[in-house]
Amino acid sequence: MKDTAKHQGLRNQLIVILKEKGIIDNNVLDAIKKIPRHLFLNSSFEDYAYQDKAFPIAAGQTISQPYTVAFQSQLLAVKKDDKVLEIGTGSGYQTAVLCMMGAKVYSVERQTELFKQTSILLPKLGIRPKHLSFGDGYKGLPNHAPFDSIIVTAGAPLIPKPLMAQLKIGGKLVIPLGETDQIMTLLIRKNETQFEKHEFGAFRFVPLLENKN
Repeated sequence: MKDTAKHQGLRNQLIVILKEKGIIDNNVLDAIKKIPRHLFLNSSFEDYAYQDKAFPIAAGQTISQPYTVAFQSQLLAVKKDDKVLEIGTGSGYQTAVLCMMGAKVYSVERQTELFKQTSILLPKLGIRPKHLSFGDGYKGLPNHAPFDSIIVTAGAPLIPKPLMAQLKIGGKLVIPLGETDQIMTLLIRKNETQFEKHEFGAFRFVPLLENKN
């Protein structure tokens, strides 16, 4: 599991691209600069790891485009020790970015293969989320709620009500909403019943799957 000067140079080039696309949060950029994305991909894709593209991973899923990871992370505006719920651990790359930003990350994955892979990979890289869970992301993690922020890394047709309930007052929920193409959506919880909604353009994600027993 090597991270060479070449890899670091490619990450520096990726940071330039992300800045050109409007990523300005230095906490996000510093995290992406430090994390060896090539180790989250199948080794046959290593040459493409620092292109700003999504790539296939196990279980028919994808590792998100770096810009998408950066954009969602920037919307969360994570502060050190924020308690963040991630729905869809996937490859673990977004998890790693949030951990590197200083968040206490609680992450849920419904694909057994990915859950097992990520549970092994992240500690090997010295990245330690507070909690990795196998289960239905639609339900969140009520036993660990409330959360300062919630990030959903798969496309959802609607906002799962349990996630809204698990968000602190003043907390942020970032979720791609839609069936085929998704609109990146930010909800800010104003009080027990009211949420402020902001939309940030079209993205494309794999679907958020429900009803995992």
